[in-house]
Amino acid sequence: MQNLPKDESLVKLGDMVPAKFEEYLLQFNDVIEINIKTSDPLLNSMLDINVLAANSNRMMMGGGIMSGGDIFYLSGYTLDDNGFVDMPVLGRLKLVGMNLETAKVTIENELKKYVRDDDYFVRVRLGGIRFSALGEFARPGKYTVLQNRVTIFEAIATAGDLTVVAKRDNIMLIRQYPEGSKAHRINLNNKQIMSSEFYFVRPNDMIYAEPMKVRELGTGTTLLQTIQVLASLATLALLVYNTTN
Repeated sequence: MQNLPKDESLVKLGDMVPAKFEEYLLQFNDVIEINIKTSDPLLNSMLDINVLAANSNRMMMGGGIMSGGDIFYLSGYTLDDNGFVDMPVLGRLKLVGMNLETAKVTIENELKKYVRDDDYFVRVRLGGIRFSALGEFARPGKYTVLQNRVTIFEAIATAGDLTVVAKRDNIMLIRQYPEGSKAHRINLNNKQIMSSEFYFVRPNDMIYAEPMKVRELGTGTTLLQTIQVLASLATLALLVYNTTN
C-alpha cells in the first residue's frame, strides 16, 4: 500500500476504507462442516460422522500420518465434481452454487422427512479457508486457515511473506467460480485493494507472485549483491582480455 499520501503520520493514515464482503457460493471441492442434532438419539448417532473421524484420527496419528494434515478432510463433507455431498441417512444433496444459509435450509428440508417435529439443529460452515501460494514466497505451498475470513495480507503472512524480488504491483490471483476458474491481476501497492473483492481470500484461491526482471537475469536480489555480481563479471572480462592479449 505504497500510494498513501506522504504527509500522513502514523496516527492518521487517511479515510476509513469500507470492507467489501461478497456472499460466498459453495464451489466444487469445497470442504464444509455440517453438524446436525435432533431429539432422536439413534438418528443423531447415524448422522454423526465425527465419531468415525475421531477414530480415524487416532489411527493416523498413531502411524505418524497426521503431520500437516487437515482435520476437516475426515470430519467434513467435500463437494464432489458434480457439486454433491454424500451424507448418512439424508443421501446425496447438491449444494454447489448455494450460500451457507441456503445449504442449511436445503439440509433442514431433507431432515424433516425423518423427524416428527421441529426439534432439531443444523449448522453449516466452511471447513477453513484453503489456498495455494506459489512463486516468490518465503514458504510457498498449500495452506488451510481455520477462520471464516482471511485477508490477502494474512494469506501472504501465512506463506512467510513475499520475497524482495516479488512483483507486488502485479500479483496473479486465480479464483474458482461455479462456472469455472478466472485469473485476476491485483496491485498490493494500491490501498484500494482493501475495498475490492480480492481483499478477502476465498477457498481454493491460488496466489502467484511473479519475480522481477532482476531474478530472471540471475543477478542479486539486493543492490549490494547486484554490484558484486557486476564486479565479478567485469573482473572476469578483464582477466579474459589480459589473457588473450
